[in-house]
Amino acid sequence: MRSYGLIVIGDEIMRGKRQDKHLARFIEIFTARGLHLSWAEYLGDERPRLIETFKRTLASGDVVFSCGGIGVTPDDHTRQAAAAAADVPLELNPDAEREIRARMAEMGQPVTAARLELGTVPRGSRIIPNPFNRIPGFSYWDHHFLPGFPQMAWPMAEWVLDTCYADDFRQNAETEAAILVWDGLEGTMLDLMRQTEADFPGIVVFSLPSFGSETVRRHVELGVRGAPQQVARTIEVLKAGVAALGYQFDCK
Repeated sequence: MRSYGLIVIGDEIMRGKRQDKHLARFIEIFTARGLHLSWAEYLGDERPRLIETFKRTLASGDVVFSCGGIGVTPDDHTRQAAAAAADVPLELNPDAEREIRARMAEMGQPVTAARLELGTVPRGSRIIPNPFNRIPGFSYWDHHFLPGFPQMAWPMAEWVLDTCYADDFRQNAETEAAILVWDGLEGTMLDLMRQTEADFPGIVVFSLPSFGSETVRRHVELGVRGAPQQVARTIEVLKAGVAALGYQFDCK
């Protein structure tokens, strides 16, 4: 099973000038396709740290989406860091140049060196079409570099998933089911959780305790995640085990 990660880049996030919106939306995008993120990282606009991070993630074999820092202002370092991490030069991608020139023609603006620099990407990259303004992102191996602007990044990410990883939707599709165990104690149910995972390889058992409130009793959300056909069987085993422990529960 392929693992997916997200990197969000920008001093404006790290210094609190803007609140990140990418993580929540990427979770929605992935969930709609039966996928999930395995990890996410936030980084400032520091080229050495970006290079170090991309070296590590390129070596990991993960599919990585990176949002932010692909412009040409002095605080944008993502393109340069990606090239350095991959040990390849930056070059003007002909497909990116075509899109930039077409966009400038639509706007009636001249094609300047600074604008063409937006199409300068690590050698061997493929472009990611941008439906908002035609200034593309780029893919290098299984790393996909997107603008920081949500209105651009999100449809571009969906295009990448639908174009490059549609097979994963079928092969890695997963679902989950859960119950609310009223006044449950995780320690009391620990053996049940461990035994369930042992009996159903590939299933993940999770628990989310809540201390309750004035309107909701204390409870534990106890559930399973995995292939749909396994989840349907495993949740019934959990229900029986919880009942045997003397707890009451409701389906979530």
